[in-house]
Amino acid sequence: MPELKTRMLFISHAWQYDNAYLTLVKWFNEEPNFFWRNCSVPSTDAFPDKTTAGLARGITRQINPAQGVLIIAGMYAAHSGWIDYEILEAKRLGKVIIGIRPWGQERLPIKVQEAAHVLVNWNSSSVISTIRAYI
Repeated sequence: MPELKTRMLFISHAWQYDNAYLTLVKWFNEEPNFFWRNCSVPSTDAFPDKTTAGLARGITRQINPAQGVLIIAGMYAAHSGWIDYEILEAKRLGKVIIGIRPWGQERLPIKVQEAAHVLVNWNSSSVISTIRAYI
């Protein structure tokens, strides 16, 4: 039986690609004996301060309690300044970074490959077993 503890997770994602984020949330919620707390910022609950500094403070505040940061490594991540910021903050705060290779994607952004403690393929059992092993 897996260790029963609550894992604090921040899922890095671009709001315009919310389907992958929502799939991860569904997988985590449906997995037996897997307890987690979502430290992410869903598109339905945006930060009130929309300035660059306000958004940065909000992201740091969300990453801070997380034990791990999950990065959905779509190629959009290669062009996102906010994902860059999340990676830098995760590293600065000493968080475990798990890169998730989207279904069917062969190429991954270099910055995600270099930042991740581990890369995992897109399926529920791989993602969840990796979280259990690293967090």
